[in-house]
Amino acid sequence: MKILALDIGDKWVGSAICDPLGIVARPFKTVTADRLELFLSETIGSENIKKIVVGYPKTMRGTESDQTKKIVETKERLEKIFDLVEWVLWDERLSSKMANNLKFARTKEEKVSSHSVAASFILDSYLNYLHAKKMQDNL
Repeated sequence: MKILALDIGDKWVGSAICDPLGIVARPFKTVTADRLELFLSETIGSENIKKIVVGYPKTMRGTESDQTKKIVETKERLEKIFDLVEWVLWDERLSSKMANNLKFARTKEEKVSSHSVAASFILDSYLNYLHAKKMQDNL
């Protein structure tokens, strides 16, 4: 099953996608926030997406912030529009920081692409969870 992950920001939305077996996550595309619906309408069909994982930005203490509330509202709005796919909120703490630490972004293009790298960390974490759950269920 192909899964798409989103790292939603105020300006940019990074995305990552996995292979059909759900093993490997890779950065996909970064789009402006105002083009997110168009991006999803094109990508869900062309990539045969069955599930979308949205980064859920809790604080380091595990509480919600203003950004968390924005993300939940955006996810709920998109979920109504794109109701044929399953939607999941997934803890994204440290994903953006890890993406920024991976390389020092010097150019605007590198800074923009760091959003899709952050989305790939979110998706990788989710895929690891699914794999561990499957292993535990098989015990």
